Formats: sequence, C-alpha cells, structure tokens
Amino acid sequence: MYALVDCNSFFCSCEKVFHPGLQGKPVCVLSSNDGIIVALTPEAKTVGLHRGDVLFKVQETIDRNNVTVFSSNMYLYNAMSKRIVSILRQSCDYVETYSIDESFLDLRGYERNFNLEDYMRTVAERVKLWTDIPVSIGVAPTKTLAKMGSKFAKNYKGYKSVCMIDSESKRRKALELFDLADIWGVGRSTYEKLLSLGVKTPLEFADKPVEWVHRHFTKPGFQTWCELNGHPCINTEEVLQKQTICTSHCFKDMVTSLDALKASVATFASSCAGKLRGQGSVATVVSVFIGSNPFREDLAQYWNGASVRLPVASCDTIEIAGAAIKILESVYRPGIKYKRSGVILSGICPDTDIQQNLFDPVRGREERRSLSGKIDELNHKFGLKTLRLAVEDGEADHWKSKSEHRSPDYLTDINEILTVQAE
Repeated sequence: MYALVDCNSFFCSCEKVFHPGLQGKPVCVLSSNDGIIVALTPEAKTVGLHRGDVLFKVQETIDRNNVTVFSSNMYLYNAMSKRIVSILRQSCDYVETYSIDESFLDLRGYERNFNLEDYMRTVAERVKLWTDIPVSIGVAPTKTLAKMGSKFAKNYKGYKSVCMIDSESKRRKALELFDLADIWGVGRSTYEKLLSLGVKTPLEFADKPVEWVHRHFTKPGFQTWCELNGHPCINTEEVLQKQTICTSHCFKDMVTSLDALKASVATFASSCAGKLRGQGSVATVVSVFIGSNPFREDLAQYWNGASVRLPVASCDTIEIAGAAIKILESVYRPGIKYKRSGVILSGICPDTDIQQNLFDPVRGREERRSLSGKIDELNHKFGLKTLRLAVEDGEADHWKSKSEHRSPDYLTDINEILTVQAE
C-alpha cells in the first residue's frame, strides 16, 4: 500500500500558522510580482475568487469581503515543507517528496503491524499538532489511487483526514465518482482523446480491455490504466526527471537595458541549474524567453525566445548561465520595455547517463562539477545566494519581483524571526 500526504491549501496554511487570527477567514497567496492568485482557502473560494484570477481584476471582490492577501514567500513555504517531511520520515521508513506540499509514503509491510487507516490518521494529527498544517491522506494499492484518495479526504470531512481505498468495491466506487480530468497522469490531450473515444469516467477507462488500451495509448496511458486497476507501475522519480525546469518572473518595473535582462536571466539559469543538481539530473537544452507587458497596449509589444543544445548534458551553473546569456543577446531588441524573462531547461536525464563529446569546449568538467557542489553546500549553510555569479547583481532593484504583501522569513532569517509580546 502507498499513502499520499497532501497539505491542504499549503501556501495559505503556512501564512495562517504565523497569523492565527486568520483561521476560518478568506486568504489568498499571490504569484511572483503580486499578479495572479496562486493559492486560496475554501473561504476565499466561497466569495467568488478562483486560482488564476488576475489581482487587479478581482480587487473589488477582495476589498468587499475583507480577503487577506499575501505575496508568495517560498523561503517560508520550503522551510515548513521540510518540517513536515521530517515528521513523515519519523513515521515511515521510505518517504518520497513529490512536490513542496505532497509526499508519497511506501507502506508495504506496515499492514502486518498496524491498522493503516488509524496509523495514517495518527500521522495527520501529529503533523497538525507540530506544525499546525492540515493534511489530507489517501491510502491505496497504487500511487494514482492514493492521490485520488487524498482528494476525497480533502473534500469530505467525514473521512477525518484519511481516505483508504483497500477493497475492490471501494476502488470501483472511487473511480465512478472521481472526475476524469483530475486523474493523475491524464493531461489535457489524454482527456480529450478519452472523451473522443467515448470514455467519460475513470471507471469506464479502467474497465477497458488491455488490447484496447495498447491500441489507443502509449506507455504513460497504459501505466495510468494499470494503476487505476490496482497494479502499481509508476516510478515517480522517473516522472520528476522527465519534467522540464522553468524559472521566470514578471519584473517589478519595466526594464529596457540589456544588463538588467542579463542579471535576471543569469539568476534564473542559476536557479534552474541548482534544481537540476538537487534531483541528480543534467539537461541538454537551454531556452530563454523575454517579453513586454501585454496589458500596456500603448507600448510597443515584443515577445521572443530561442533555444540552444549544449555539447554535453550539464548541470553546471556557469555553463548554463553562459548559454542563456548568449541566447538573450540574440533575441534582445533595444527600445522595448520588458516585463518578463525566463529560462527553461529540457532534455533532462539522470546525471549518470551523460554522452560525452570529443569536441567538448568545456575543460575540466569534473572540477567544475565539484565547484558547483561546493557552492550549493555553502549556500545551504549560509543562505541562498551567499555565493552567486557577479552578473546576477546587475540593476537588481528594477527586475526583481514586487512583493508588497510578503510575510517575514520567520524560519530562515534571524533578522525576521517571529517575536511574541506578552500583554
């Protein structure tokens, strides 16, 4: 059996931990540059707000309903996530962090010593007691069914934080009630294809014969079908490594200078490279895009981007940032007021499967790899961006994101530590 532990409205829950007066009140968290709602509590949904709403378009609704708004604070959210994962690791031998607010637990063998439903409910209570973050847990024979179970647990209080799909009747009932578009592994194209083939529910898909599935779908679709039928076959580590890595921001102010854009692109490339190393991967393709403000129709509009393939798959910050800056120089157009830039890494594979190049222009790759590792180690110890590329500091005040509603870094910055005053 597997469990999926999903933190409820995680970003908002983190903010409410340090603002206890907001319990039961509508709360929203904004994207970088305070542009879009990326997370909200159920109370915020009831007043008509939705994820993806543009802030200035719903400002009247926010003001009328006294909705509390926060800027994203990923330092705070990551610190809270690590605390939750630490609690989970005390409760289970194998914990796989799938995202900042989701973790898989391998419970195979635990049923011999525990009632799994009661045990995971104890875990949920422990997380709530020690962090004040509510979680929803799904327990099932496969990770796909476990994710379904976590959504049922989140939407129906009767489950008391844990939904267990441990029988054939429960599996079929869950598949009958669940939304096909919300199935893990069913993207937009797969969803549209299933509808075109007359499949409207997960149960209808799961009941299709294996020959039909092989005829209409490739390996990912077949794996989803197997998981829905209770046969585990998805390696989530492989799923994570196949994803592209993207870092981008809207700027606080519009910028025109190439130096400011270089600083932003170098910073984003450095962040992407760090994520690569963190998951033990390398990338073969670096892409960069830049764009003007689409809401300023009175200004000249310009969007462009390009990609370059690295001679050898790499996670080296210097190499990736250098490639990104060269791409930027090729697509930059003077006279444009830019509002956004971003870096995307693709062609990702494990760092153990690197095809060498006889004409590799980079010398001393092993030394460079060691240097990147040492930089990561020092930044982890002394704080993010303690060591960084010099180009990252160019005109930082102009291109960095706006965060007018950001909470302090209570858990990671000694200068912003939470203070309590007795009355």
